[in-house]
Amino acid sequence: MSDTVIKAENLGKKYIIGHQAEKGRYVALRDVMAQSVRTLWNKTKDLAKGKAIIQGDKTEEIWALKDVSFEIRRGESVGIIGDNGAGKSTLLKILSRITEPSAGRVAIKGRVASLLEIGTGFHQEMTGRENIVLNGAILGMTRAEVKRKFDEIVDFAEIEKFLDTPVKRYSSGMYVRLAFAVAAHLEPEILLVDEVLAVGDAAFQKKCLGKMGDVAKEGRTILFVSHNMGAIAKLCNRSILLDKGKIVLDGLSSEVLNRYQSQYLTFSPEWRRPHPEKADGDFIFLSIAAKDRGGRINALFRGDDPIGIEICYDVRHSLSGCQIGVRIYNSEGLVVFSSGDSDNSGYSALPKDVGKYRTLFTIPGNILAPGTYYLFVAAHLPFRTLFEVIEKTIVFEIGVQGSLTSLDGRLGVIAPLLSWETIKEPVL
Repeated sequence: MSDTVIKAENLGKKYIIGHQAEKGRYVALRDVMAQSVRTLWNKTKDLAKGKAIIQGDKTEEIWALKDVSFEIRRGESVGIIGDNGAGKSTLLKILSRITEPSAGRVAIKGRVASLLEIGTGFHQEMTGRENIVLNGAILGMTRAEVKRKFDEIVDFAEIEKFLDTPVKRYSSGMYVRLAFAVAAHLEPEILLVDEVLAVGDAAFQKKCLGKMGDVAKEGRTILFVSHNMGAIAKLCNRSILLDKGKIVLDGLSSEVLNRYQSQYLTFSPEWRRPHPEKADGDFIFLSIAAKDRGGRINALFRGDDPIGIEICYDVRHSLSGCQIGVRIYNSEGLVVFSSGDSDNSGYSALPKDVGKYRTLFTIPGNILAPGTYYLFVAAHLPFRTLFEVIEKTIVFEIGVQGSLTSLDGRLGVIAPLLSWETIKEPVL
């Protein structure tokens, strides 16, 4: 159809991962030499056949996407949702032509701009001004077109004072503002945005969502990956739910979000990583739990109960800066509040030495309104590096008992107990 700008047919992406051989047994020198010769010969044969070379003695096929088919029409705003490993980012990378599909095909009609990672397409040694021009050229725009949008980009990013400074010297906030401004303002016909906006502050996120809404009203197409269900509901009329690389549901955002929340949110106050010894990375989460005032793991709390959130993790290589950040979502996907382990330090992130850690923070009683809540937990260097993220780690419920809502039926996302003071003025 003429209005179809993206058409995917049986799209699939396969990765081959390697596993190291079992360690701990004695291996003679002659065995090592023989194995090295066999490995070199196998790699030579793979290269000749055009296969990827994977380090390790064993390989395994992983399908990040499989048999994915859909059509997106001009002017649609489509949300892509799903848990970690569902294939959301892989799909956007294929649509951005960053990676090639292993199966199927995708046809795209129009100019595509992507914001999949902070500063995608930026050259570190070039200035902000030069990178704006470079990104315009990558999108196929003429110098006149870039010049027409230039001042608007700079105003949105609020970097005029540092426009002729190499972007490698930008602060993290400046970097992400310029990255989004370039992607959204250079008039792409299709805009692909990953969860990168989640690292911005609240004012910046609101500004970006407003701009994306403007882009949609101009008749351009948006694909938006986000864990913020409220943002998806507000921006996107249609959503696609992915699970283990396959489309589970494609339809109205209200229907898809309800299906996602009802099917994938279970009342589990504790999360534990299975086989942590097999996990790779400089940082891994080990366990996350909701605990009552007695230190017991619990899923149901009174409105006036404090809730302790315990997070255990393993740092395997020293990190110069890392924040353990959490977001509390309600059942409608709205972010109730965010917090991080560096909040009371005056810094956005703290160094982490090698070792195992246990950290705890407390949500005071009489804060959350009765309802269901879930946690999003991430370890990251704000605006720069995401070490690990665990979506919907634990789910807990606040009951009506003990809540101020039981007194007078008050409304609101939160139900705080505030301090009031009333003074009767003297009669003159």
